[in-house]
Parts: sequence; C-alpha cells; structure tokens
Amino acid sequence: MNKTVLMVVTSHDELAPGKPTGLWLEEFALPWQLFSEAGLKVSIASPLGGSVPIDPRSIEDEDKIVAWREAESALLQTASLDELQLHKFDAIFLPGGHGAMFDLPENPVLKALLHSQIEAGRIVAAVCHGPAALVDVSLSDGRPLAAGRTLTAFTDAEERAVGLEDAVPFLLESELRAKGADFVAGELWARHVEVDDNLVTGQNPASSAATAEAVIRLLRG
Repeated sequence: MNKTVLMVVTSHDELAPGKPTGLWLEEFALPWQLFSEAGLKVSIASPLGGSVPIDPRSIEDEDKIVAWREAESALLQTASLDELQLHKFDAIFLPGGHGAMFDLPENPVLKALLHSQIEAGRIVAAVCHGPAALVDVSLSDGRPLAAGRTLTAFTDAEERAVGLEDAVPFLLESELRAKGADFVAGELWARHVEVDDNLVTGQNPASSAATAEAVIRLLRG
C-alpha cells in the first residue's frame, strides 16, 4: 500500500522530579508493527527529535520487550517536528504515554499539522493520552477540532485508577468534553475505538492495535 503515516511521540520524560514518564511503548510498538506489515511508509517524529523517553512501567514485561525490540529501536533517532512541518501524510498517528500530556498540546508545529490534516480530510488517529494533542487545535472557523466529534481517550476514571490525576496538567476526558467533544467512555482498561469520519481514537493501551487497524481500513478505502 503506497500510503504514508507520521507517528508523533512525546519527548517529555518526567511527571515530576524523580518521577519518570514518557511514551507508553505498547501504544507505539503494536501500531508500528501493523503499519509496517501493511506496507505503509512510516515516519516518526517528536517535539525535540532524537531518542524518545519510554515510560519504564510500560517495559516491565520481558516477553513484550523482546517482541517490541525492533519497534523500540525505531525510537532511537526520531525526526524533530520542525523538520516535517511542510510534509503531507495520509495519516497522522499519536501514541500516548503520560509524557504526551505535557509537550504535545502546546507544540505549534504539531497543532498546525493537525489543523491542516483534518481540514484536508486526511486521517488523524490517537490512542490513550495521544488525543491530548487535539485539545488546543482550532479549525479555520475558530471552533475547536474536537467540537462535535465523537471520540475517546484515556478516561478520567482510568487516570484516577492509576493515581495520577494530580500529576498531569489536566484531565484529558474533562478537557475534551470542555472543547465540545462527544466523548464516549468505555469500560476501564477494555479495548474501545471510535471512528468519526477521518478521526480515529482509542481509549487506552489495550486499544492500540485496534486503533491502528481502523486506520489501515480507512487507508485501504
């Protein structure tokens, strides 16, 4: 399939001093594997470029570490978003990890990319905390990108369940609802994907593969 996907991952590595965070590896590794197997051309970028911080809690399972080793190696040298701001992609995919809550929402290059991507009718997909990148994106008419869109993300209940509701700059579900999103919260930790035209969102790490599969189906038409 002669299609292109840009995967944008966080560069942020701390929730607070001494409390590491970063990318949740599963949310990158499974989609990366599926996109590669589908024959898509995958580019990877982050706000700072270079090596990507990985949340240590996401690499505690030795079997998964082995299975995801090739995907993890793809994170050693990412492009910076500044290098890609003039490029066009058939899909943009935003994995999460708590780091995404800190550096993706405020990145001006990413906001411009997402603005043009959505308005051109091309695919934007995000999983877990990845939809944080959507909260401050506006359309040409001034409306928030999320307004009136059916979507999901890491829920407030899930954030409280992991005890990090006070460690993040905002609660993602609440913020998306405040922007006018039709937010659909599934069961805690269960696979849950919403597809609204060219916007694809997944609720949590368990939704990573299904979110990527939905993107592939859209790209195949």
